[in-house]
Amino acid sequence: MQDLFAKSEAENLERVSAAAPLAARMRPRTLDEFVGQEHILAPGKLLRRAIEADRLPSLIISGPPGSGKTTLAYVIAEMTHSEFIRLSGVESNVAEMRKVVAAAANRLRTSGRKTIVFIDEIHHFNKAQQDILLPDVESGNLRLIGATTYNPYFYVNSALVSRSLVFRLEPLTVEQLEILIDRALADSERGLGKYNVKMDAEARRHLAKLSDGDARKCLNALEVGVLTTPSGGIVSVPSKSPRGKPDAPIRVAPAEGVIHFTLQVAEESIQTKAVVYDKKGDAHYDTISAFIKSMRASDEKGAIYWLAKMLHAGEDFRFIARRIVIFASEDVGLADPEALPLAIAAQHAVEFVGMPEARIPLAHATAYMCRAKKSREAYESLAAATDEIESEQTAQVPEHLKNKHFPVNPEG
Repeated sequence: MQDLFAKSEAENLERVSAAAPLAARMRPRTLDEFVGQEHILAPGKLLRRAIEADRLPSLIISGPPGSGKTTLAYVIAEMTHSEFIRLSGVESNVAEMRKVVAAAANRLRTSGRKTIVFIDEIHHFNKAQQDILLPDVESGNLRLIGATTYNPYFYVNSALVSRSLVFRLEPLTVEQLEILIDRALADSERGLGKYNVKMDAEARRHLAKLSDGDARKCLNALEVGVLTTPSGGIVSVPSKSPRGKPDAPIRVAPAEGVIHFTLQVAEESIQTKAVVYDKKGDAHYDTISAFIKSMRASDEKGAIYWLAKMLHAGEDFRFIARRIVIFASEDVGLADPEALPLAIAAQHAVEFVGMPEARIPLAHATAYMCRAKKSREAYESLAAATDEIESEQTAQVPEHLKNKHFPVNPEG
């Protein structure tokens, strides 16, 4: 009877695993399977050496969605033969944290087995939750791996950061995402290899490009496209001219059972592009910085691109207008006295018309700032005067500059 229950449980686990999304099934199991992040995981790099030698301290990993933060935590636990406990920064509470910490200490004491506590979205933990981890992280009772899409130096307890190695993962490139697509299509055990998929190169490129560096989004879109596309469609292939050069494409029916993953299928699977942008996080500050620096460099095409990204991601158009007003005075300044009035006019215009039309005066003002001559003379003069006031004795107002409209009472 016990064997029967064990067999039933194993079958259930197998079914659950098979039902998991493609991105979960295709998680790398070793560092050699990991795609991307060569700046920290290439042979000889610090993090890889620490993992392979099992001398890893606690980690805090930041990076955009789908860059491999959770996957890396799983790989580390597997390679170091550690107990893996996953918690959510959104759902976990203090009581649960205390139980996990106590269990980790007991496990290390009784069996010698280490515990990795992986906390997803650790920036959601309040100070009390993070403080609970400090003694056991410092004593080595557990290894913490915290994952966040935010800058950990701003959003994670500084005491916890000082006891951890901090690494940032980068978005995957289009070429790296194409490698993951091909790997998933070829893997019959965990991927889509049991399906006879013919994927056009332009479809692969489109899927990888519009995933914005997010492996999870890319693989799950691939799975949706494969599972919802009927087999036996029509395939377009280039014909050959008598001189052996490619000619106009012809349409032929594929072998029975072939799923033709075309550009149209890719467009339907990926739907609209998801711009990685958080209005309160690093992407917000990085993008507005790129916008301002592009205007400063008179790079009109670049500035309009960053403007379009901010508007597409839902940035407050009033915030953008304020930055243009500041730029008109700080960077254009005396070189073009018309820049500030135009920026103020644009600010009034966007308030008057609202979105989506507000994007037009914003683009108008942005292009003007890019083309205008630049002078920071007034701004730098003010900065120099401010430094002088802060660092030297404050000067008194000379007599010839004082207000002389009222007579001075000699008797006081």
